[in-house]
Amino acid sequence: MSNEALTMRGPVHGTKEAKRVAVGSGVGAVIETYDFIGFGTAAALYFGTAFFPGADPVTGTLASFATLGVGFAARPLGGIIGGHLGDKLGRKPVLVASLILMGLATFAIGLLPTYQQVGLLAPALLVLVRIIQGLAFGAEWGGAILMSYEHAPWRKKGQFTGIVQAGFPVGLLLANLVFLFSVGLGNEWAWRVPFLASILLVAVGLIIRSKVPESPVFEDVKNKGDIVKSPIVEVIKTDWRNIVRGIGLRIAETAGYAVSVTYMISYLHSTKLADKTQTLVALCIAAAIGIFATYAWGKLTDKVGRRPVYIWSTAFAVVFGIPMFLLVNTGLFIFIIATIVIAYAVCQNSLAGAQGAWFPELFQAKTRSSGASLAYQISAMVSGFTPFITTLLFVSFGWVGPAALFSIYGAIGLWAALVTKETWGKRERQLAEEAASKTPQTVNA
Repeated sequence: MSNEALTMRGPVHGTKEAKRVAVGSGVGAVIETYDFIGFGTAAALYFGTAFFPGADPVTGTLASFATLGVGFAARPLGGIIGGHLGDKLGRKPVLVASLILMGLATFAIGLLPTYQQVGLLAPALLVLVRIIQGLAFGAEWGGAILMSYEHAPWRKKGQFTGIVQAGFPVGLLLANLVFLFSVGLGNEWAWRVPFLASILLVAVGLIIRSKVPESPVFEDVKNKGDIVKSPIVEVIKTDWRNIVRGIGLRIAETAGYAVSVTYMISYLHSTKLADKTQTLVALCIAAAIGIFATYAWGKLTDKVGRRPVYIWSTAFAVVFGIPMFLLVNTGLFIFIIATIVIAYAVCQNSLAGAQGAWFPELFQAKTRSSGASLAYQISAMVSGFTPFITTLLFVSFGWVGPAALFSIYGAIGLWAALVTKETWGKRERQLAEEAASKTPQTVNA
């Protein structure tokens, strides 16, 4: 790779706003994750009876998880819209608009009537707001990660994007802490309060994001007149292989999470291996550790490359599927905590930490938002319906079915890592060191 190619990553030493941009993007990620992932917790613990009360417990869970999947199915469309606008209008407008849309949809969930109140209208409204959530979340990631990536110093892309990616476990922690504290409010208020409370986070997020400056790379593309007429069409035409590889890379992380965390919550509860409080406590511990783990994994990729982290982590996921369920099946709370921590902090956070820098580096600057968003969000469809599929597998094969599916997802990610080029190998790191030594550092990034 030449220095010319490296310049499309932004200023050598980053911008003076690099840290503020990373934190601002990370705060937005916290809020969006709180909203979107909170739905998964509610779907596993409450929505089956609130919106599908006529069904038996398994059918109610399936219907609830199907609604969860609808939001994930909408994410690619959100990614297409957000990616297109990010390459045409800039990264910042997408950040602000997606946060407003997500906030309003999430607040609306807390106001929804239940099946007992309005009948079939209740699940229909739930599906509608879930679709809106999916559109907003699909548009969010590309803008947030690219803003941080393109402001960051060349040698610290993984570290700075790791701050943004760490926002997701923060959001997960906050969501489950609120659900944990709301357990005593009774079944209905226990799920309403977390969604209603999200409006406060949205207000804070909008204040922070409104002060974040536009990406210097996008400004450079715009000043050179390189803005593409149809970024989505262009990136599919010229970079479809990287989109496919990115989908495979992402499936291991997001669909693996759907098995080891989203479905696991329901599994522990339905098999009486842990009660709601124990399950939420275990998840909160994992999320708290995941905040630091995600940042550390991202920082590690700056030192060893993106690809090695992915290969070792997905290889571990392949062999961890069966042991993961054997450990929780003991019913020992300490083993349940340890299992969820390993599944999250190692199998999921390591991949998320590497994706923050690796995905943007796979695409040209002029179509980067569209390409990275497409790869990232299309895989979300697999993740979204995984809890539904996993529940069916459990009914047919017992816990071995979900365990095998987790390993299969790991294998898909391992294959994708092996066939995807390293974008931050020894050669790139050497060129970056040389460029940094020759370029005066006028700002402290």
